[in-house]
Amino acid sequence: MADGKNTAEIFLANMDYAQVGGAVVVQEVIDGYQNDYLLEVSKKYPSRFFVCGMPRLGLENAEAEQKISADDILNDVKDLYSRGFKGIAIPGHRVRRPMTDLLPAMKFMEENNMIFSMCLADDARQIAEFQDVISECKNLKIAIGHFGLATTENWERQILLARNANVYIESGGISWLYNSEFYPYPSAIKAIRKAADLVGIDKLMWGSDYPRTICAITYKMSYDFVIKSNELTDAEKSAFLGENAVKLYGFKDLPVLKYVKNMSE
Repeated sequence: MADGKNTAEIFLANMDYAQVGGAVVVQEVIDGYQNDYLLEVSKKYPSRFFVCGMPRLGLENAEAEQKISADDILNDVKDLYSRGFKGIAIPGHRVRRPMTDLLPAMKFMEENNMIFSMCLADDARQIAEFQDVISECKNLKIAIGHFGLATTENWERQILLARNANVYIESGGISWLYNSEFYPYPSAIKAIRKAADLVGIDKLMWGSDYPRTICAITYKMSYDFVIKSNELTDAEKSAFLGENAVKLYGFKDLPVLKYVKNMSE
């Protein structure tokens, strides 16, 4: 990106070239709050993007985080919902507060049929606390990111959270986790196979972590290593690469994109 910006139009160009019909956009506090821009994007391209809002969390430092209460988070979520967001995303691996502080906001999301996207730290305490709050919100649809941090000690505990009825796992950043091995990421495939055996392929979704991952690979490479694998069936690949996300996020009228031949082929 020549100007340091990854606009929706640049992303759509990459999606069209890679034959990706739709995308779920989450936020990361290190990029700043993108709520205003993402609302514009969702209105301009409603069939291509499911965008998630991000409430104020004070994650810049511990002092700032302490100044924001559970009620503040709830009120921000209410505001984001009133503005049109159907999903909320939180970079949970940066959260220092107890997970119970998120419970009021999660209850509101549950009552209003929102989707909650959150990645977790490799922290047994945080994972256990998140299980507790999930148990209080049995009808809240939740997507856990970064594939449970598959290269870390507690990753299977994160995957097992998807045994809860409405909890799913997405693989955004899995190519980064296995970057030292690099494409075609055979250990990433083994992790997907292991997770499918633990919770079922219907609870797993592909994620790219675009645009960060394209510093090392192309956007298409972030998923075609799955297509080329022999360790998953065609039905499992279809579920993982699209069908499960369509079901969870409610995508409709996704375009069927034509293959574009690369001039270097």
